[in-house]
Amino acid sequence: MIERVSATPEALALIALLANRNGPLLFHQSGGCCDGSAPMCYPAGEFRIGGQDVQLGEIGGMPFYMSASQFEYWQHTHLIIDVVKGRGSGFSLEAPEGVRFITRSRVFTEDELAELEQGAGDRACTP
Repeated sequence: MIERVSATPEALALIALLANRNGPLLFHQSGGCCDGSAPMCYPAGEFRIGGQDVQLGEIGGMPFYMSASQFEYWQHTHLIIDVVKGRGSGFSLEAPEGVRFITRSRVFTEDELAELEQGAGDRACTP
């Protein structure tokens, strides 16, 4: 099954820490506010998912969304959520930890794209 989003082991460890402290989480790939285009982490229920957001999948068992307009641009790439030292300027939960989530990406291979086009493994959907 082709995943549209995944996380590094470091990001998964941070997600587990944040979930332990805050309960269920939700990720939304910001579209340019605050930290530019960065993955933002919120307690579930504190960020409203709209009708124009798509769920790309889950990381660390937590849903990951982005706007439909961004998805049109990023649909050919696999997003890899990582964590680096340094504080972001957004409202994401990891900021007090002195680290921030970042998005790395790679273009899907032709075989992966063909599988996604056939619908196999394509988990992007509206809420």
